Amino acid sequence: MPGSANEFREAVRGFSDELVALQQPIRILDAVAWGDDVAAEFFAAGCRRQPNVDAEYYAPHRPLRFEPEEVRAGFTDLRSRISRGLGGAPVAGLLVERIDEYLRVIDMLDARGTPAFSPIASELYGGIDDGLHPDGPTLADLGVLMDDALTSIDLGTWQPPEEHSYTAETGVDILRDRLAPVCGDELRVIIDDGIVADAAAGGDYIKLRADAMFSARDLRVLEVHEGWVHVATTLNGRHQPWCTFLGKGTPSTTSTQEGLAVFTEITTMSSTPDRLRKVTRRVLAIKMAQEGGTFLDVFRWFVDEGLAEADAWASSVRVFRGSTPTDGPFTKDLVYTRGFLEVYDFMRLAVKRGLIDRLPLLFAGKLAVRELGVLAHLVEEGLLESPSRLPPHVADISALASWMAYSNLLNRIDLNQMETHLGAALD
Repeated sequence: MPGSANEFREAVRGFSDELVALQQPIRILDAVAWGDDVAAEFFAAGCRRQPNVDAEYYAPHRPLRFEPEEVRAGFTDLRSRISRGLGGAPVAGLLVERIDEYLRVIDMLDARGTPAFSPIASELYGGIDDGLHPDGPTLADLGVLMDDALTSIDLGTWQPPEEHSYTAETGVDILRDRLAPVCGDELRVIIDDGIVADAAAGGDYIKLRADAMFSARDLRVLEVHEGWVHVATTLNGRHQPWCTFLGKGTPSTTSTQEGLAVFTEITTMSSTPDRLRKVTRRVLAIKMAQEGGTFLDVFRWFVDEGLAEADAWASSVRVFRGSTPTDGPFTKDLVYTRGFLEVYDFMRLAVKRGLIDRLPLLFAGKLAVRELGVLAHLVEEGLLESPSRLPPHVADISALASWMAYSNLLNRIDLNQMETHLGAALD
């Protein structure tokens, strides 16, 4: 191991930079996507035949940007050198865990279009039967409970449709102004004619499609979900002086990222029942696919749920991308539910134990909740810097801690007993 503290830090920086470079060509969502040609063929057949996607589809239509065996060898070599160079240091464990995860990602992408794909995806992103703790509800159970709660809200009776009155040009100006205090001038908010969706976001950019129109709510969600969470954590990770690997995510960090984004939407009053219902529907659709449902089964279920055929197609593709129409789901969209609950309960427990200084660490980079104990010690050792780009509701740590303290109190109240106590108000 390196002799001095500075030599050790330099070694960590070197290994971190190597890890970032090795993972650079791995683009999971690009590699598992289905092209417009598949959609065109599906709709031309009247939505009555399974999409024509199998192992033979992916190689020519979604070629990998790397040679799997070459990248595997690079990761394996780096893993060995980290173990020799850093020994049993906690930061070495973080680096090695990420390498092992990337190696499994390569296995998953190698298995695209085969029955082996879905089990590996479940290993990386979680499965529908996973519980957050022993004897607790599964993700499938939570999806059903949340769907029941949201179904009881008839959005149309109390909130009129929002007007999409903002052009892309106006939206760009609004987002730049709002996000400057958090992300500074490193965030690019631009107009892009080449994207299919109304908006898209990456590590340091948010793109709006030129001909799209946006509501005030749309822009608020882009601000807090994409800007405050995904962009800010990327920038904080990139600017770490030694642990630059925190600028890049893995499947396990995706869960915390999306959970933190959902938490931020909810606690800033930016989300809506309709947005949350999309999350719960995806959980139920993954459950259906895990239990043997095909693409057509899931597509028809989405249509029965009231989605237009184009939206039902897009939602169903999210469930089966990377796989085939009959070989099980790509379970990534479970991370929104799992991640939210892990982030929320971590915050509650941190406040309960007097560890409120750990709450901002959620924004230190692309990390998993389970890593926060190690990361807190790395801050003490001078290997990790506290995040400088924090959204307002986290920068004001006292206010956030107060909110979470009351959350702990509310969770002790028996709602059934309160329903009786407040019966007159509810009649």
